[in-house]
Amino acid sequence: MTATPPDISVVICAYTEERWNLLCSALESLRRQSLLPREIVVAVDHNQPLLERVLYATTDVLVVPNVGPRGLSGARNSGLAAASSAVVAFLDEDAVAAPNWIERLAAGYCSPRVLGVGGAILPRWAGGRPGWFPEEFDWVVGCTYRGMPAMPRPVRNLIGCNMSFRRHVFAAIGGFRDGIGRVGARPVGCEETELCIRLRQRWPDAALLYDPSARVYHYVPPERARWRYFHARCYGEGISKAAVARLVGGRDGLASERSYVLRTLPAGLACGIRRAIDDPAALARAGVIAAGLAITAAGYLAGTASELLAATGVGQPGWRGNAR
Repeated sequence: MTATPPDISVVICAYTEERWNLLCSALESLRRQSLLPREIVVAVDHNQPLLERVLYATTDVLVVPNVGPRGLSGARNSGLAAASSAVVAFLDEDAVAAPNWIERLAAGYCSPRVLGVGGAILPRWAGGRPGWFPEEFDWVVGCTYRGMPAMPRPVRNLIGCNMSFRRHVFAAIGGFRDGIGRVGARPVGCEETELCIRLRQRWPDAALLYDPSARVYHYVPPERARWRYFHARCYGEGISKAAVARLVGGRDGLASERSYVLRTLPAGLACGIRRAIDDPAALARAGVIAAGLAITAAGYLAGTASELLAATGVGQPGWRGNAR
């Protein structure tokens, strides 16, 4: 007997009117799904003019304000609280879903062991993909990176632009944690990573399924295709990973990263060096892989040091060190 696909609500978080056209495209992609969502929720992050604009422009969308702290985590939690389906999916406001996206997500919930399903995030480069930008670092622009599974399989964590969870999960373990996620355009993240690890720690036998056929297309503006953003995002990721490791433990917090560093990145380096004769940009990509790893590691060390100082009170108000 074929299991009945679950009802799915889709939450989109928005924070700026500068992305209005992108938000409209995201909403339209949901209206054209082969399996329509039960409801669409737009959670607006502390921007009253944008909230009023969405309310005025739409009749088929539930619009809610972020009633928590400013940032993506608070907006997601506010959208989640308003959603009513058994499964809640999350789509970024600057992404569009493939026509069968919801259908593919729903198909992943064929087993009660599956508590979350996500899929591939493909970049839509506004100015074309830079020749120096390695696919191993597509996570910098919020997309699926080289090294992720090519076929459906369980993973440690899903990626925020394309993920869904059974709603009862949040009732048991809480929502997205404030303090480690993105606020505005600040290039940090990992709040969904922390949530997924927390989920697996609560239910060790549960599965988070990654299905690359459940696709969304993520817009990448020209400013995110520049070295300055790449550097900032890698450093911010390192800081975020340090925060996650503190919250969930280093073993779980860095499990996927170890495989990425020991397998995916060396393979990318070797490929770039081999192809350098025929493709000069390949050598540049190899260099960026090495630099990206070093920058992310520096961010992680800085974040770890900051966490240790905060835990010991060094540098905090009232601390006097060895003053006599």
